[in-house]
Amino acid sequence: MNTGPGQPLPRRRSRQHRIVTAGPADTAALSQVIADVFHDLPQSKWLIPDPDARQRILPGYFQLLTEQAMGTGTVHTTTDRVAAALWIPVRPKGASQPADYPARLAALSGQWAGQFTMFDAVLDRHHPRGAAYHYLAILAVHPDRQGEGIGSALLRAYHDILDREPDALAYLEAAGMRSRQLYRRHGYLPSGAFYLPDDGPGMWPMVRPPRSRSPRQETLAPAPTTTQRTSVPRSRSAPRGHHDR
Repeated sequence: MNTGPGQPLPRRRSRQHRIVTAGPADTAALSQVIADVFHDLPQSKWLIPDPDARQRILPGYFQLLTEQAMGTGTVHTTTDRVAAALWIPVRPKGASQPADYPARLAALSGQWAGQFTMFDAVLDRHHPRGAAYHYLAILAVHPDRQGEGIGSALLRAYHDILDREPDALAYLEAAGMRSRQLYRRHGYLPSGAFYLPDDGPGMWPMVRPPRSRSPRQETLAPAPTTTQRTSVPRSRSAPRGHHDR
């Protein structure tokens, strides 16, 4: 999921940001940054309505996701560790999860485990089908450092890698208007919207076509999206994102 609630932030003076690959020693710090950024997102409130429980649970949840991304993909950050981008390559047959994911998720989420399971199932249902893609599960910049171009620097760092592959496609779910605007500036195209169950907030899938194709060409169709609020089976298989990411 990629963050972006509220009005667009004022642009601050452009700075050069050195992007580096995060390692296991960065997991706790980056997980806390993500938790701080996502604490007040509508999607986080849907997952855990109680603010105290949300503050307690989210760092562990994002540590679980950060560890997965480090194990199967790439986590980019800044030299001062104030932001994170979690990228997970997904094969055509779909993603696989760590064997201990369900047990760890249940242990850390407690009474809200059902919400997390439902969240995973909803996102899985709307992931692209039929080809490999690179999934931006999370993009988060510390609230005190937003508006400095750090999110754009993180995107460019991984896009430079993607563009060495002629058919590399990227996918994400945006959580708000500000993040959707950011992603559109970086070549992502919207593909509809879907809503979390029980009158939950919306999410906006976006796809960045391979650089070998025109943005107007058909590339990989995501799973069908809808603006209708529908019930979703409580099952999961693909990686989940908490996006604005």
